Amino acid sequence: MYASHVFTNAALWRPDDVSGADTLAVADGVIISVGRGVDRALLGPATEVHDLGGASLLPGFVDAHVHPVAGGLAALRCDLSELPHTRRGYLDAIAAYARAHPDEPVISGSGWYGDAFVGGLPTCGDLDEVVADRPVVLSSHDGHGVWVNSEALRRVGIDASTPDPSGGRIERDAHGTPTGILFERAGDPANALIPDYDEAFLRRALLIAQQRLHAAGVTGWQDAGVDIPAFGLSDTLATYLAADAAGELTARVCGALWWAADEGVGQLDTLRERRAQGRGHRFHVDTVKVMQDGICENCTAAMLAPYSDLPAGASPTGLSFIDPAELEQVCALLVRNDFHIHMHAVGDRAVRECLDALGAARSARPGFDARHQIAHLDVVDPADIPRFAQLGVIANIQALWARRDTEIVERKLPLLGPDREPFHFPFGSIRAEGGALAMGSDWPVTDPNPLWAIHTAVHRTGSIADPHAIGDDARTVPLVAGEAITLRAAVDAYTVGSARAMHAEDRAGSLSVGKDADLVVLDEDIRTAVDIGALTATMTMVGGTVVHAI
Repeated sequence: MYASHVFTNAALWRPDDVSGADTLAVADGVIISVGRGVDRALLGPATEVHDLGGASLLPGFVDAHVHPVAGGLAALRCDLSELPHTRRGYLDAIAAYARAHPDEPVISGSGWYGDAFVGGLPTCGDLDEVVADRPVVLSSHDGHGVWVNSEALRRVGIDASTPDPSGGRIERDAHGTPTGILFERAGDPANALIPDYDEAFLRRALLIAQQRLHAAGVTGWQDAGVDIPAFGLSDTLATYLAADAAGELTARVCGALWWAADEGVGQLDTLRERRAQGRGHRFHVDTVKVMQDGICENCTAAMLAPYSDLPAGASPTGLSFIDPAELEQVCALLVRNDFHIHMHAVGDRAVRECLDALGAARSARPGFDARHQIAHLDVVDPADIPRFAQLGVIANIQALWARRDTEIVERKLPLLGPDREPFHFPFGSIRAEGGALAMGSDWPVTDPNPLWAIHTAVHRTGSIADPHAIGDDARTVPLVAGEAITLRAAVDAYTVGSARAMHAEDRAGSLSVGKDADLVVLDEDIRTAVDIGALTATMTMVGGTVVHAI
């Protein structure tokens, strides 16, 4: 058998490799040999030989928590995500978009950061300066807040007399008047103003996102909610299935179905039906996403102790979206029906509630090869850190957040207070206690470049290449330096750890003979790079096919 591709003179990423291997060969979409030097017997007339000159060859990155259709959609709407964090820059971009799209009944988009505004949040008055004649609905970069203008508030009937909905909060001024920021479920009515996107538009968004991810070296991912009610999106299950059937889906994708907290157990039949539908060549659904709280920055993350410097109208200890007793019942029900569970928990109380629920669910189906995971883990109480290993729960981490950005230093840390800061993103402690790590980007919440996240996981500072590492200390002063993890742990979390989280470690995540040829080539050796985030993916391969090259 001749190889289709041979990579040689490569810094191969291999666990505990003492063989000095520097060459890898691919045929029929799989890795057929790993060794030292080129085996001439594998070279045929069509074999492509790539001399990497000592640069790294890694398993393809697997993003364990991402929202690709939302990421692609951002590029097709009013996209603020790539702009400098300034009020004027945002408003000028919104005005320009509105002028260029006079027929859009609602100006929609995403990507704004609160640190661009005095006080940490924009207002409807800001938007009214540039668009007053039609609704404007803009999701924050993290998807947990919606910025609207006065016309949008009027259309949905939100005023000073409107109560906060369950699972959400309307930001108000000192007189109780809504300011134009709607947190969590409070943003649902505004998002409902955005006309539904047709399937062709959603498919275009998916393919834009796929190319962006391939260009970053990502060969597969977990979509953390194919029907998540955020980012102004509707159901995208059909989008994935259509792209897969047409041969357009080149990545390997595991989708998660959304657990609607207000619908209860009656949604189980629908979830089972959708799981059965969600089977394709490169796409499958076997997971349910359960969202237990919000985020610290708007005081909707569920905390064990009250927030410090609590804003007016905020719950002192945040919000648990599902009652803990009900959460245990939900997890047991899902496990009995062979679902893996992907949970959102930011605050330490939410993390504990999720661990409790997953622990109780273990007895619901003994022997189930569960790949349950808890994502985000902004704050974890020290007593709960050993429980990840004890319960076999994967810590699904977004390492890019673990740095001293202005957004964190000015908005988040004052809310947590100094006593909780040491428990902020405790990746190192979870791993030291034997917990398994998977890594994801949460794009479009933050950038999908795995190398930026790996740099931050290792150094707890931002990469020089990342324009969103903003603040005096973001690139120089570590955020809780003791929670850094090694380069080996970080790369493994973004490869084999994430592959395991989506039940694919038997065919992805490592450079092993017989595994799929899902590979990424970097422009340098990652082991000796001064700034990991400054490296570039020069080639990405999925199943032996090159999907990105520069």
